[in-house]
Parts: sequence; structure tokens; C-alpha cells
Amino acid sequence: MKRNAKINDDVRWQRVLDREPAADGEFVFAVMTTGIYCRPSCRAKHALRKNVLFFPDASAAQQAGFRACKRCQPDKADPRQQLMEKVSLACRLLEQEQTLTLDQLARQVAVSPYHFHRLFKSVTGMTPKAWQQAWRARKLRESLKESDTVTEAVLAAGYPASSSYYRHADDTLGMTAGQYRRGGDNLRVRYTLQSCSLGRCLVAASTRGICAVLPGDSDELLIEALAHMFPNAQRDEADAAFSHQVSEVMAMLDGKRANTALALDIQGTAFQQLVWQALRAIPAGETRSYQEVAQAIGKPKAVRAVANACAANKLALIIPCHRVVRQSGALSGYRWGEARKAELLRREAELRK
Repeated sequence: MKRNAKINDDVRWQRVLDREPAADGEFVFAVMTTGIYCRPSCRAKHALRKNVLFFPDASAAQQAGFRACKRCQPDKADPRQQLMEKVSLACRLLEQEQTLTLDQLARQVAVSPYHFHRLFKSVTGMTPKAWQQAWRARKLRESLKESDTVTEAVLAAGYPASSSYYRHADDTLGMTAGQYRRGGDNLRVRYTLQSCSLGRCLVAASTRGICAVLPGDSDELLIEALAHMFPNAQRDEADAAFSHQVSEVMAMLDGKRANTALALDIQGTAFQQLVWQALRAIPAGETRSYQEVAQAIGKPKAVRAVANACAANKLALIIPCHRVVRQSGALSGYRWGEARKAELLRREAELRK
């Protein structure tokens, strides 16, 4: 037992030497010559190993007679958690009808505007303004289904006046409010079917940009999937000119391009947009667990909701949901088949070598 304890302490000491933030909350270390205990990530000068003791938490270190470091404050909440709580508070403040400026938000969470903007975007992948716009878009979708008129729905979603909504109608819904209320009728979606390294693939576009990239095994099933996604839209097979435009998408599917510069029409709820932003921030050749994605967007308990957002993705590779795996590293379900997911991850790992 002593030998195992020594090995564990050696590992803990290495994490202290590395000042590893991920070790914070797992243990604290105390320096006998100073009588102070610290977090593993503390930036203070390291003591000699022979003068260091390890404790499971701050309470145990205090009971042993050590006092908390004033620099890293190990007796208080994890600094990362404090930052997450500030972002969570800001999200709640943004999810209301009143428009808040960056300065007003920063004051409410007690952070300077500059640092708050950087913090919010690093956690959520979106600016505060984009977050509130996404929230209003979700409220607008809900209100359009319940309100008698478009104007009522616009005001219920928090827009100060209907004119401020109509200036951004297409960006908010991907169609006019009237079309949305009628289930997307009169919306035109063009599509083309081609072969790629993943089998057959359907690429579709609305007037705003690429709205679906669907790999599959048969043209019939892919067309059926498109009809399910856009049940009331006018769906037309594209001409040769459009088929040539989507060659960039096909190059992505074949692993010949890292991304595409084509305009995109990414429609989803505020939460889905948040998750998809986080997925697009994952570098090619790397993976994240559903838990890590949930933590990255400031909602650590929303693991199942993150998985559902991944499953709702309509844009294969462009929104790289294949880079999300189980906590153990094992592959999980993939909308377009686990074999394709495994191949995509293998290919990206090869490109990083």
C-alpha cells in the first residue's frame, strides 16, 4: 500500500510541476516550511519535493494546520467554475426581452467589458450579441406558431419593433416569417447527388446557402431524408452549374480540402447553434467527448442535449459531429453510420502526422 501511495504522490507532484489546471479540485498540496497549501495549478515558485505533502481537499489541509495560499485561493471555488458561473449568469441575463449592452452585462457579472467579451466567446463560441440573436430566433419560432399575427410574434420574441426584425428576417429564420408560419412552403431547395469516398452524397442549398450535406448508400434514401428535413419546401434537382459549385463540398468529403468557403444556411435552435459552434472549433484530427463539449459551452449537465444536437446536424463534415466520441474514447452513434465516422477520424488522424 505504501508503494502505491508513493506512486500516486509522484504523479501528483508531476501535475504540480506542470501546474496542471485539470488537477485543481482533485487534491491540494502543502509546503511544510511555509505552512501554506495551494492548488496544483498555483503559479508560485515550487518548493522542494521533500517539503511537500498532499491532501484530498482544502478541509483536510486546514485540519492539518496549513493555511490557504492568497495567490491561488484553494479554499474558494475553482476559478474555472467561477468563470463558468459568470458566463451562465450572462446567458440568463441575455435570455430576456430587454436588450443589454456589453457594458451592462460586464457590470452585472463584475468583469471588465474587454475580458468579459473574450471570456464569453471562449466558453460559448459566440459573442454575447450573437447569443441573444440566437435566443430571439428560437423565441420567434415558438411565437410564430402561437401568435395570431407576425407582429405579435415579433414583439413577443423581444424585438423592440417589427421593423428591427424585418431587417434581419432571412438571417433569423432562413425564410420569411409568413413562410415559416406556413411550414416553409414556397421555400426552394435545390439538390444534387454525386459519388464520393463515403459513398453517395446529396448536397442541397436554399437561397441563403448550403443547407444539407448527406452521405448515404442510395439516392432514394437520401432524397427521402431531404424531404423529411424540408417537408413543405419546393425541392428541385439542381442544374449542372450548381453541381459544379458543390465540387468544394465533395473535395471535403474526399479529404482533399480542410473546409469550404461556400455560403452556408445553418438553421437550428439557439442551443443547437451553440453546440455546432463548439464542434466547428474542434481541430481536425482531434476528438472531444460529449461531456467536454457540454463543459465548453458552459452547460456541463447538458450531455444528452449535446448528443441530440449532434444527431440533428444536417451538414456532414462542415459541422464535424464525427469528432465527438464517448468519454472512454469509443465511437458512439453517428447519423451517417459508425463506419463512416471511423473512416473520417482515421483519415484526419493520418493528415495530422
